[in-house]
Amino acid sequence: MRIPPLLAVILLLLWPMANAEIFKWVDAEGNTHFGDQPPDAAKTQTLEFNINTFQGVEIDQRYSHSGDTSADHQTVIMYSTSWCGYCKKARRYFRSNNINFKEYDIEKNASAAKTFKRLGGKGVPLIVVGDKKMSGFSQSGFESIYR
Repeated sequence: MRIPPLLAVILLLLWPMANAEIFKWVDAEGNTHFGDQPPDAAKTQTLEFNINTFQGVEIDQRYSHSGDTSADHQTVIMYSTSWCGYCKKARRYFRSNNINFKEYDIEKNASAAKTFKRLGGKGVPLIVVGDKKMSGFSQSGFESIYR
């Protein structure tokens, strides 16, 4: 596979940013600073980060939901937050396809947050359909549990 010359130049220019180090230092007044270049006279600490990102949709077909007694095999329950982009995408999908769903905001509802944790929620949205649950949202992933 051949990389177009313009793309190769862009990648070479972005390479230093991808490998940038982050430094932490405290100034003479006791203020903590972070940056990609430490000041000359300051004692610095190089920070290392473990990036924890959601790599895809996780579907658990062997799950048993006991939190909502009105749940049946086609009831869609979504544990979400107001700021989550994938939650918004799921809401739009449900509404445009006339799929009824119950939504619980885990930041505004302590009971929902507790149920979310008990269900093993690690990120939003957490979507439950009958005895199946899905972490994250994709149309194809949802359609596989909503049958």
